Amino acid sequence: MIRRLEFFVIGAILLIGAFSTGADFVFFLVYLGILVIGGAYILTRFGLSDLEAGYSLDKLHAQVGDVLSATYTVRNTSRLPKLWLEVHNPSTLSIALPGRAIALGPRSERSWIARVPLARRGHFRIDSMVIRTGDPFGLFESSATVGSGATLIVYPAVEALPRWKLPPAMVEGTNANPERTIQTTPLVSSIRPYAPGDAFNRIHWKSSARQQELQVKEFELEQTADVWMFLDLDRTVHTGSFDDATIETVVRACASISARALLENRAVGLAAVGARRAVLPVDRGGRQHQKVMQLMAAVQADGTVALSELLVEGISHLRRGMTAIVITPSLDRGWVRPLTSLRTRGVACTVVIADPLAHLERSLEAAGERPLAATAREEYARSLRAVRHALAEYELHSHVVVPGIPLGDQIVTVGPRATAAAR
Repeated sequence: MIRRLEFFVIGAILLIGAFSTGADFVFFLVYLGILVIGGAYILTRFGLSDLEAGYSLDKLHAQVGDVLSATYTVRNTSRLPKLWLEVHNPSTLSIALPGRAIALGPRSERSWIARVPLARRGHFRIDSMVIRTGDPFGLFESSATVGSGATLIVYPAVEALPRWKLPPAMVEGTNANPERTIQTTPLVSSIRPYAPGDAFNRIHWKSSARQQELQVKEFELEQTADVWMFLDLDRTVHTGSFDDATIETVVRACASISARALLENRAVGLAAVGARRAVLPVDRGGRQHQKVMQLMAAVQADGTVALSELLVEGISHLRRGMTAIVITPSLDRGWVRPLTSLRTRGVACTVVIADPLAHLERSLEAAGERPLAATAREEYARSLRAVRHALAEYELHSHVVVPGIPLGDQIVTVGPRATAAAR
């Protein structure tokens, strides 16, 4: 806009000078300016005509660490070349899709792939493709949008927890490990050839048709009871920034634990209170995993409800044989009290604490800021020890997680001997 104003001011001065002096050279400059400005307008006006363009994304659902690929195609069907085209997709991604400036000859096309790593979880908007052209002097500009926008959901990374076993259920008819049974249960483990004495209602007719002989279903006992997860989103207890923020660690832990529970065929429920209250009723299977991951992609540390209030409200609904998983960075011992009655009620409990001191120190180091004072560090450490001691008094297992180390190396089931030694 500034450059266009400069050209018009210069043109006005030349026009006034030409009619004032009558000099041929000044009139020549005026005609030359009219020719340049007119040519620039025409070049821009028809710069996007006879173009065909489109783009496609290779995925609309991904996890942190994946790479998003966008394939672009621009085709010129005109006999005239397109000297300058700028192609890009506006988006809310933490790392923008890279644009490209291209030139197209007569009746030619260009295709390319733009890749960008997905470093942040969340719901992101990718707008329609924008094609822009202009003149060499920057006087005029023309643009057009192609296609429709899309929403990309980036889920938190799910980490394996190979050395951690969820607490077994405390109800009859359940088992922490798979076990074959002659009883009919909802869990079908395999099929085998029919043997005399097998009930006809166990015959798997589709497999029998494929195998050309009768096949019957084998069952397992139900492995475990329901799991309720309580995720602390109170903004006053979270700290750190970017990947080293406690909110990212607790979200990653929640996603990993729920995935492990669902893989073991547990029914999983989730309660969290941020800017909005989010409660996922207990369910199992891939559909529940999708619901949990979509929620984990969206939650932020923007709540005003303390963890103790969330637990008082939610734990009263737990019944015997359930397992409660509490995930929080809070070092306030007040939220331990609602958990004290779980053991007598036959409810197993595990607590995952995201160490706020470790997250804050790592964030300060990444930002190049001064580390915490020794007194502040000691206060954090003292509060963490007090919370873990309060949990141990009621035989509630706890795990402390820090950034920069895989969750599978930190959330580990401790055997009876190690537990006795720790006490």
